[in-house]
Amino acid sequence: MYMYVDVLDARPKLSEHHKILFDDKKISIPWEEGKTSHFQHLWIRDHCQCPECFHPDTKQRLLNTFSIPNHVRPESVEATETGMQISWKNGHKSFFTWEWLHLHSYNPRLERYLSPQFKLWGSEITECPPEVEYESVMETEKGVAEWTRKIYIYGFCYINGVPVNPDATKALIERIAHIQHTHYGGFWSFTSDLASKDTAYTSLPLSAHTDTTYFSSPAGLQLFHLLSHTGGTGGQTLLVDGFRAAKLLRDEDPTSYRILSNTRIPAHSSGNNGISIQPYAPFPVLNHHPVNGELFQVRWNNDDRATMDRWNDPDEVEAFYDAIRSWNEVLKRRESEYWEQLVPGKALIFDNWRVLHGRAAFDGSRTMCGAYVSRDDFMSRFMMTNSKREDVLRAL
Repeated sequence: MYMYVDVLDARPKLSEHHKILFDDKKISIPWEEGKTSHFQHLWIRDHCQCPECFHPDTKQRLLNTFSIPNHVRPESVEATETGMQISWKNGHKSFFTWEWLHLHSYNPRLERYLSPQFKLWGSEITECPPEVEYESVMETEKGVAEWTRKIYIYGFCYINGVPVNPDATKALIERIAHIQHTHYGGFWSFTSDLASKDTAYTSLPLSAHTDTTYFSSPAGLQLFHLLSHTGGTGGQTLLVDGFRAAKLLRDEDPTSYRILSNTRIPAHSSGNNGISIQPYAPFPVLNHHPVNGELFQVRWNNDDRATMDRWNDPDEVEAFYDAIRSWNEVLKRRESEYWEQLVPGKALIFDNWRVLHGRAAFDGSRTMCGAYVSRDDFMSRFMMTNSKREDVLRAL
């Protein structure tokens, strides 16, 4: 049988026409929007926010989940102006705000996480590419917020007015997060001397690709700063919006899109002695969120593709090559490619999970510096500079 609990006005607003109910298994909260959230007692007890159960500073669980009886049940449930007070049979008390309960409703899911929408682009972005000023980024958190927001929305951003030296460039990227170290080191500065056995360390042209497809989790951001280019020409930088390219492929050739979303491609980095980096498992070119199904990562570097010799059906071989031909054709369309000549003092940072990059061949002597930042570190900085801390933590 249900027990009735009086409801006071709250935000999000509870229904004025129905009562909060609880039975032997769950608490049911009716909202003014016409939906009712159902929370099982075991779940609600496990998510108690009191200082005994949830550390107020570290935001980590203190409660021993395995000490909760399977058939735990409230002694009473009281609606207050700001939230729901629960008294448990062992004397423990839990309090949840209405905002928290509405946000974390799972039966049904009510709250949607809102973030700035991606802006897809092609070659037309050359008219007005996203930019920020070095001084603003280095001196204010507001500047970092603008910078990370533009990276998130467009997948890349220029930084103007960067002092032309490695130290200033390193300090710039560290405004986002600590540098991600790889087998190339941390912060790097290179010329076309093949110091690392990778085509990036040559003067050869590079087709559109993402970096570190051979990592289980590829680098999140990459920053380039051209320090000098003497005695030659060329070397223009190529950017392609992988999310836009994927959308075009899905619309025009859904079969190829499906193949590139499901076929796992082995990759490696094995040019240097004593090193052979490989992911713990092969991954597709197009990776989708396991919950909402949205595309969240493009990982494509045909140069780093390892031997593909594991097929369930030989007919899959021809279908795969048809799919990557279609993908390559979309990437190489004139309207997909954005070319820009980098110059000293103007750094470029881009989302390696979205934007493919390449380079035209060049001659002469060229010195470039830069670094990687992990995807998780970037997203943390983006969220914490563009949202209030309490709003971010409330969603945990």
